[in-house]
Amino acid sequence: MCGLTGILNAGKDLDSQESTLGQMADAIRHRGPDDKGIWTDAQAGIGLAHRRLSILDLSPQGHQPMVSPGGRYVIVFNGEVYNFKTLRRELDSSLTWRGHSDTEVVLAAIENWGLEKAVERFIGMFAFALWDRENRLLHLVRDRLGIKPLYYGWQGKIFLFGSELKAIKTHPGFKGQIDRNALALLMRHNYIPSPHSIYQGIYKLLPGHILTLNSESQDRRMAPVPFWSAKEISGQKASDPFKGSEEEAIGQLDIILRDAVKMRMISDVPLGAFLSGGIDSSTVVALMQTQSDRPVKTFSIGFFEDEYNEAQHAKMVADHLGTDHTELYVTPQQAMDVIPRLPTLYDEPFSDSSQIPTFLVSELTRKKVTVSLSGDGGDELFCGYSRYNACLDLWSRIGWMPAGMRRIFANAIARIPLEVLNKSFGCLSPLLRKYGRAGPAGDKLYKLSEVLALESMKALYLRLMSHWKEPASFVNEAFEPPTPFTSGPPWKNRSEFFQKMMFLDTITYLPDDILTKVDRASMGVSLEARVPLLDHRVVEFAWRIPMEMKVKNGQSKWLLRQLLYKYVPKELIERPKMGFGVPIDSWLRGPLREWAEELLSEKRLREEGFFNPSPIRKKWTEHLSEKHDWHYYLWDVLMFQAWLEKN
Repeated sequence: MCGLTGILNAGKDLDSQESTLGQMADAIRHRGPDDKGIWTDAQAGIGLAHRRLSILDLSPQGHQPMVSPGGRYVIVFNGEVYNFKTLRRELDSSLTWRGHSDTEVVLAAIENWGLEKAVERFIGMFAFALWDRENRLLHLVRDRLGIKPLYYGWQGKIFLFGSELKAIKTHPGFKGQIDRNALALLMRHNYIPSPHSIYQGIYKLLPGHILTLNSESQDRRMAPVPFWSAKEISGQKASDPFKGSEEEAIGQLDIILRDAVKMRMISDVPLGAFLSGGIDSSTVVALMQTQSDRPVKTFSIGFFEDEYNEAQHAKMVADHLGTDHTELYVTPQQAMDVIPRLPTLYDEPFSDSSQIPTFLVSELTRKKVTVSLSGDGGDELFCGYSRYNACLDLWSRIGWMPAGMRRIFANAIARIPLEVLNKSFGCLSPLLRKYGRAGPAGDKLYKLSEVLALESMKALYLRLMSHWKEPASFVNEAFEPPTPFTSGPPWKNRSEFFQKMMFLDTITYLPDDILTKVDRASMGVSLEARVPLLDHRVVEFAWRIPMEMKVKNGQSKWLLRQLLYKYVPKELIERPKMGFGVPIDSWLRGPLREWAEELLSEKRLREEGFFNPSPIRKKWTEHLSEKHDWHYYLWDVLMFQAWLEKN
């Protein structure tokens, strides 16, 4: 795994900017501590820089930037192409190979087959910048699911790009103007959706896209072009559903996923896996262990708070599979010690609080291995999130009513003081657990009033996925840009509700929250995280699976569970889904209170000018008094405030 960065500044002599390129690369040294390289073409105005974490071909033959065999292309590459050995065999037998890295094969494939045809054949995770010396074209490419990051944008007459914002921000021409519209999106989603970033004029390359720039042109209207479209592929696969039996579907999934795991076990350095004891990570580890001649190294962290601890379940799975298991029980202080590092680690404000345990398990894992496999992606592909059922159940209960009637009920509930709701309807708390973590019934009824008046299932899902419901109303001078949640027609067909939710999560929440979280946490300690469930062959097969094989008798991820039961006893797996979090709600009332109070002070918020302090202060006061649990909302603001303080 690596980090890349570069400059395109046509007509400018880049010889004097080699030191700047070096500084840009050094800003992301954590992504590649093993080697550093710079390549420039001063006449063309292009400069590429690279930091290397050596995984395949540890020799100098894997050094980057790397020039193609024919000399036409130069690349800086982040990621892995797992089928590189197969591609190497298919390429011209007359080629002379310098080493055995996948980067060398990537270049040869592009030179022989062309960029788009080559990329379509890559199985892996990747983001790279490719300079075409013949046509003076710069190509930026990002993998299909967005596993690896790539930022880009114009700053004046200079085009900058890099694996992380840190590299871009190091350039002296970087302006760093905060995008208030992106800030509004952060307040709603707890992440900034692609293609936006926290800075004006800097964007995330969309997954599965290629951006091409002509070095002689200053035209900024060049739009990324997809080489793989989740929307098109999901539609094609859904229209060609798997027609075999359940047993045949389990067998086919076993074959595809086993191969995906096997490919990701190729490494010239020590390798292991994250293991939570849940369905996804247990499946990955089980398929690793069946294909390994020694115990697989597995890693998990535990918490002393029972509500957040899955370590005992992970250990039972590890014992059954016979892995070499390492676990660490984390104290609240150890977890909170990570918080000051978050603004730098995540580069732009990011407020999924599971970023804390994700970093801790990455840090633990890196002590023994350089590569770790992860189980991310199973929920989006196999209908695993409890919110899917909760959302459908809720719409079934309210959707039949005319919108006007729902608005009347919503207004009636909203007028009742929260204390009265909690006192009068406390007996309903057990029945309402399906709509979220345990909490006062009044809180949940109050939230119900917010969704009663919504006019469609799509609007309901956006509401349930939102933190701040109207962020542009308190982020000063902001409006929310459109996203896949807000564009397109409302969902009319109830039978497609699950598919629509999973698809939306696959193109939004998965790359911009889950994969961002894992990439920054793992690369922050120079650990490569590989995601076999997001092999595009697995993804495409999952989209062919009929819904009744994903959700059966009310049980989510049914097909994936059946595969896992071939390797791990059912009783070790079947338990309520816990998630991967920490008790931010109680910490904000206790040990983090002073820190939060300083960041949320009315004077500070008003002077900085990004927020209207009133709604924030109201939620902070209500949270401290335990009148409401607003920790999700407050963490969004706190992570921006902490990031702003560091930047």
